[in-house]
Amino acid sequence: MNRHIPHRSAGAPARFAVFWVLSAVATAGAAGDLAGREAPYTRMAPLEQYLMDPSAEIALARSAAPAAISATATILTLKPQGYETAVTGTNGFTCVVERSWMAPFDSAEFWNPKMRAPICYNPSASRSILKYTLKRTELALSGDSRERMLDEMRGAFARNELPQPEPGAMSFMMSRDGYLGDAQGHWHSHLMFHVPKAAAATWGANAPGSPVVLDERPTPEPQTIFLVPVGHWSDGTEAPAL
Repeated sequence: MNRHIPHRSAGAPARFAVFWVLSAVATAGAAGDLAGREAPYTRMAPLEQYLMDPSAEIALARSAAPAAISATATILTLKPQGYETAVTGTNGFTCVVERSWMAPFDSAEFWNPKMRAPICYNPSASRSILKYTLKRTELALSGDSRERMLDEMRGAFARNELPQPEPGAMSFMMSRDGYLGDAQGHWHSHLMFHVPKAAAATWGANAPGSPVVLDERPTPEPQTIFLVPVGHWSDGTEAPAL
């Protein structure tokens, strides 16, 4: 999503972004580069650009978590009408490749058709957080503008049509093959913990030396997502340090 992820600097806590969670509005220098012409990703691209070969999508979705988890997870793949179950799992986890409309609504890459974000939700997140993805996807594929999508998401939560984060909800984003933005590529291998709205300090996020990171920009979903980078990809190979 479009996100610019700043580096840590002395005396200032880092503000990191995960593509569908909390990215900055544009990468540095974008305004100058786009002077005199329309910014990219201002509207949805043709639908086929967001779709994948089903076998490749299944493999990419599974790469979000170690095989011991993803091999028996339910796998969803994106079709023109929305996500469908491609593989029925047995362990309660759900793996899916999310698209760019899971980015913050003010992201410059909200409609970037190249984005592919493999994620595996644990059972608690599958019963709650995954529904946010399905709802956003339904709205995007219906042809809604991002402004309309934002209004619809806010309305859905106001009407209690979507759940609060279930206790224990977490997810894996450990794929080295994901593409989370034009500037970030696959970013860092990490875990995410989905909780009801909370301040960074409750998890020690963004504190000097803390491994927990959080971008505190508002989103319509009633969740805070704390990110914890890990030192290896889902295939066991070493991942770059944060």
